[in-house]
Amino acid sequence: MKKLFLGFVAAGTLLIGGFATAKEKISYAYLLDPSMEGVFHGIKSGVVKSDKISIEFHPLAIPALIQSTPAKRFDVIMNAVMAIPYAKAKGLDLVVLSTAMRASPTGEGSAIWVKKDSPYKTINDLKGKKMGNYALKSTGTTWIRIALFKKYGVNVSYKNGDFNWVQLPGPTLLSALETGRVDAATLIHAQAYKAGQTGNFRVITYTGKDVKETLGVDAVAAVNVTYPEKLKARPEAFKEFNRMLKASVDYAVANPKKVGKAISKKERISADFFEAWLTRFSSFPAVVSDTDLKAYETVWKNAKELGMMKMGYPKAASVVWEHAIRE
Repeated sequence: MKKLFLGFVAAGTLLIGGFATAKEKISYAYLLDPSMEGVFHGIKSGVVKSDKISIEFHPLAIPALIQSTPAKRFDVIMNAVMAIPYAKAKGLDLVVLSTAMRASPTGEGSAIWVKKDSPYKTINDLKGKKMGNYALKSTGTTWIRIALFKKYGVNVSYKNGDFNWVQLPGPTLLSALETGRVDAATLIHAQAYKAGQTGNFRVITYTGKDVKETLGVDAVAAVNVTYPEKLKARPEAFKEFNRMLKASVDYAVANPKKVGKAISKKERISADFFEAWLTRFSSFPAVVSDTDLKAYETVWKNAKELGMMKMGYPKAASVVWEHAIRE
């Protein structure tokens, strides 16, 4: 009987200890794109670990990310910078944990592509033509439209503007351009990399460079956000999430070739893509900088001035979590 009692005590101790050391789970919805798999490889491969939380990853296309935001299904969601004022106008507060997609200083992202043998040489040549796009409501597209207006003075309105905008799934845009379904296209980065590798396409303009030239900032398209009540309930878990994300980014930046090779087979893309993405197209800061804050307000201000956004917008600093990792 004594042995049986001691056995119960030991089992109870293990059970209590198990509960005490159980990890909290943070669910994270992010953009479905090969570049993101490189960014998170450090966590997914076990190089970046935590004894406090586990991260449950959910890759989603842009429309699904937008639709998931008001439902609060995920603890953290990668969302458009433009989503913040739109959500606030509907009574939904979003809190920025970090910047998720910042244009590379080289400005090679967000290009306008055409076929190599097309007759179009300038932006003005594309007036009246079909402009293929991956997500018309995205912040990335808003930056592109602002850049085209600021640099070239074209009418970027979706209704009676200079271009006929056509939204298509990102992975289909390159074939749509090749077959003539569209005359020009703004490609997602994986497709832009492929376009450059084939030699069958050329760039009319790099709108990332146009943004930098005309507005003085590197475009920021996406941020990682959560909700005030979730932060209040588990602040330490979100601090740990931020730490892990930054550690995974640091690992990827330090080992781009290794990470690129690791994700290439699963993502069915060249092993060189990830390094090209990091150095030429974009970055995933996992922090917030003063220049990021300026970029948030720049896109809001210009979107409102151009009639792309009807509501007002907050001060950028007011929507960033006080414990966000700062750069």
